[in-house]
Amino acid sequence: MGLLRDDGVVYKPVEQMDLGPGSKDFYLKAIAKAPRMAGFLLQIFVWLLESRIIGTLLLYLVKKNNQIYKLITNATLEESPMFVPLHPFIDLKEQEVKHIDSDASPPERVQQAMECLPVTLEKSLDDLKRSFFRRWTIADYSRAYSSGEITPRRVAELFIDAVRDSSSLPLPMSFFINYDAEDILRQATESTLRYERGKPISALDGVPIAIKDEIDCSPYPTTGGTKWLHKVRPCIGDACCVMRLRSCGAIIVGKTNMHELGVGASGINPHYGTVRNPCDPNKIPGGSSSGSAAVVSAGLCPVALGVDGGGSVRIPASLCGVVGLKPTFGCIPHSGVLPLNFTVGMVGILAGTLEDAFIVYAAISGQLPSNEPTVLPHKVYFPLLNLRNPISNIKLAKYEEWFNYCSNEISICCTNALNLLCEHYKWKTVEVTIPEVEAMILAHYVTCGSECSTSLSSHLEKLDFAQLGWDARVALRICGAFHSKEYIKAQKMRNRQMQIHSNIFAKADVIVAPTTGVTAYSIHDDALKTGEVDCINGAPLIRYQIAGNFLGLPAVTVPVGYDKAGLPIGLQFIGKPWSEPTLMHIAFAMQGLCISDYRKPKVFYNLLDKN
Repeated sequence: MGLLRDDGVVYKPVEQMDLGPGSKDFYLKAIAKAPRMAGFLLQIFVWLLESRIIGTLLLYLVKKNNQIYKLITNATLEESPMFVPLHPFIDLKEQEVKHIDSDASPPERVQQAMECLPVTLEKSLDDLKRSFFRRWTIADYSRAYSSGEITPRRVAELFIDAVRDSSSLPLPMSFFINYDAEDILRQATESTLRYERGKPISALDGVPIAIKDEIDCSPYPTTGGTKWLHKVRPCIGDACCVMRLRSCGAIIVGKTNMHELGVGASGINPHYGTVRNPCDPNKIPGGSSSGSAAVVSAGLCPVALGVDGGGSVRIPASLCGVVGLKPTFGCIPHSGVLPLNFTVGMVGILAGTLEDAFIVYAAISGQLPSNEPTVLPHKVYFPLLNLRNPISNIKLAKYEEWFNYCSNEISICCTNALNLLCEHYKWKTVEVTIPEVEAMILAHYVTCGSECSTSLSSHLEKLDFAQLGWDARVALRICGAFHSKEYIKAQKMRNRQMQIHSNIFAKADVIVAPTTGVTAYSIHDDALKTGEVDCINGAPLIRYQIAGNFLGLPAVTVPVGYDKAGLPIGLQFIGKPWSEPTLMHIAFAMQGLCISDYRKPKVFYNLLDKN
């Protein structure tokens, strides 16, 4: 293709870049040129894409039309490559935090987290009833169990009934790939006995928690949303994060459905059924941690674990109207997680409230296995969320053009929420420019695509591709089209963007943006058996996600409103490395201003209903 070579961009040194609001570095908007494909049309495209000659031409056009050659392949960058987004720990001197012993056990860390939360005066489930919709929290479960109003065994029975009911609705919700009623009841019976003896392990004892089927969890296979991966990579035990939850007494209730191999953001899975959004079952839940977001939204679990490699926790959290937390790279052990995106993927948390995300974060974060890359914090801090006066003098960086590159309803909703937050707490927004956002997104695509393709290469060589969904075949074909030069250039872009974001964080505490550029869109029947390729809707879903993954930054999304169709809208805060306490303070403050307006999803189960 030498005759068709695209000239590459010559990127100027970072120190010469103007990051202020008047910068001449204009925002390059991505233009999705590919049509939506599903059903027979998608099958034809895959056949062409997998052919030797036509496929090579199609891959060239895909990369050219998406400006990969111009912005990555043939670009000139002076930075050295940064292969892993590790951040040295710096004590940020954050406000209103509590120092935690880094050697504390998971149950001890959960207890410390509980002591950081506001004191609840209500003693019974009846006392907790409100005039507005409210999901049951970890603290609610713990209090109900301790008071004897309900038992973990009874909650487990209600959970199993609810899952069965959700599968028999006119539009089956397809929350789980695997769940074992007998195993769930066994765990619940053991938890009930601990409460009867007055010796629960922690506040998580007896609390149902679901696990994305990208994370090892006995007695279940880890399918990654496929029909074949568990056959060539058997699950031999719990992932580290799951072991920590079990050590706190949590009931692990099964493996949630996901987009196949995590290669899409819709949650449509042709093998195990398409997860449906509890807020509107005709809409997608987002992905790839689709089932984890949906079970929390539907009230089946107060918390679930996901994996976030490109917004895969935050996207479905936003579309389903729940909280999504993705911590700093290296903060949570990755052992026992499918190594699909080993430098951009992170275990993340989906929860009904920020408080519950914090409690589970406390349980699963901490010292990592010695074989994992990390720069461990010398000190561990938890946010003191039980204070009447929140943290002060917070500055939130806002890149206006990027912030507003979304639907008009999302732009208005998120702007109003941000204004309310700043007015209420006397915080300030700082107008900035974040250069080369689209180039960073492309570099992330090259990185995660190359890592996914490399991770699966030995299996794919022997695999009958008929076992893959058609949309996954498209993704894997493109993933395999990136070469070493492009991967190195992408890592140079990573280094460059880490420097740019570090300079932005010198001006502000966090970066604020909508979580997604669109709300949940419709599930079409033609996609149910083949999956779909929809760049027009897919691009806005991942637009605001990439800094968290590619640069290893912590990020959290909080529900802040709804569009005219009643679909949730999320606002995202992206923080400095190791700034989880400040991020949680800000998210908690935002949640407090919006929570009275939260709405009950159309599909919802009340597991603490005494009746």
